[in-house]
Amino acid sequence: MAPVFEYAPAPESRAVVDIAASYGLFIDGEFTEAADGKVFKTVSPSTEEVLAEVAEAGEADVDRAVKAARTAFEKWSALPGSERAKYLFRIARIIQERSRELAVLETLDNGKPIKETRDADLPLVAAHFFYYAGWADKLDHAGFGANPRPLGVAGQVIPWNFPLLMLAWKIAPALATGNTVVLKPAETTPLSALFFADICRQAGLPKGVVNIVTGDGRTGAALIAHPDVNKVAFTGSTAVGKEIARTVAGTRKKLTLELGGKGANIVFDDAPIDQAVEGIVNGIFFNQGQVCCAGSRLLVQESIHDELLDSLKRRLSTLRLGDPLDKNTDIGAINSAEQLARITALADQGEAEGAERWSPACDLPENGYWFAPTLFTNVTQAHTVARDEIFGPVLSVLTFRTPDEAVAKANNTPYGLSAGIWTEKGSRILAVANKLRAGVIWSNTFNKFDPTSPFGGYKESGFGREGGRHGLEAYLDV
Repeated sequence: MAPVFEYAPAPESRAVVDIAASYGLFIDGEFTEAADGKVFKTVSPSTEEVLAEVAEAGEADVDRAVKAARTAFEKWSALPGSERAKYLFRIARIIQERSRELAVLETLDNGKPIKETRDADLPLVAAHFFYYAGWADKLDHAGFGANPRPLGVAGQVIPWNFPLLMLAWKIAPALATGNTVVLKPAETTPLSALFFADICRQAGLPKGVVNIVTGDGRTGAALIAHPDVNKVAFTGSTAVGKEIARTVAGTRKKLTLELGGKGANIVFDDAPIDQAVEGIVNGIFFNQGQVCCAGSRLLVQESIHDELLDSLKRRLSTLRLGDPLDKNTDIGAINSAEQLARITALADQGEAEGAERWSPACDLPENGYWFAPTLFTNVTQAHTVARDEIFGPVLSVLTFRTPDEAVAKANNTPYGLSAGIWTEKGSRILAVANKLRAGVIWSNTFNKFDPTSPFGGYKESGFGREGGRHGLEAYLDV
């Protein structure tokens, strides 16, 4: 029998990031307290320790931020694209220089493993700013007509699952096209946005071009409803997205929504099993499954179901759950107690409805918010775990016999954000992909992102595209 080697602890140092005891709102280039003095605490999901106290913006603060953005818009939009590009390039380089600090901060505030923030989030954040910096002086050649104009003030609301990356997706194209920004980060993960405010000052960005208002859903609602906001961009749940659509209806505000998903990962009988297993794991257990485009439904061709499941279970048994700051950790903490309760309730419902639940042997830490990676088999399309977005490390396994059945099951969802196809036949990839109603389709991989590639969904997954040349359109008057 081969010897079993234990991993030695490999913690990343917290000393690289200096978190202040309290943070204000970032308005017009300065940090300031909320008008009514309200604050809230942000905690580390892996330990439940309080990281900092953060100002909670009310309507008066949102109004102040929008006015600052409106004032800054006149000069910012008048700058030549090549000048705006210089600021974006500078921000991108500072992000690279401070990437280790920002990765540790994101892991502390979000709960995801350091190897994900270090190797996935931060490189992509910098890449988005580099990419859109390159577009800033080429807007006339982007395919939207001659001399496309910016919209004005962009109100942007981002989620907690990729705090800094979602900020980059929103802010980089907005600034490149000459808009100014008021951004509200998620209540549970405000710190990286506030550190980004400091990066804006470090880069010499003109005051008022980027404003950060922290708070809960009421802060976001005030920003979206503000009459002087010209463009609303939201990433988050479908339920909140519907509320935003109702709020914006009848106004002249331009709107993009990137909402929920229930992505299908389709594995055909000729797929390379080991490669597919890695893609399945990356598709649903990356960031603890807290990914809108997660491959949360695994569709396996019947003839290879048993072989694939055996291999998948063996692989899940090797995943390491624990301290997110440890470089060997694969599965970090769930972002909040509220999210953990939702995941737990939906998983329990799946079991109650008759699906077969399995998790590898897994010791959960005593403090923090933790959920073991979980598989459900004997799942039908009627099961809640096959229909509802769980937004956690929970995979539902269904089977199919023919490509047409796979397509029918994959499309049998109110969502339409992502899908994956695993097969050695290029013709089958193209034929199946052409029939899938999903905004992003990966072939023989999953959860691969690039700033040059557009991202977005259909149906209840929202509308509009972020990333690539397509991501410019949402911020231009075309």
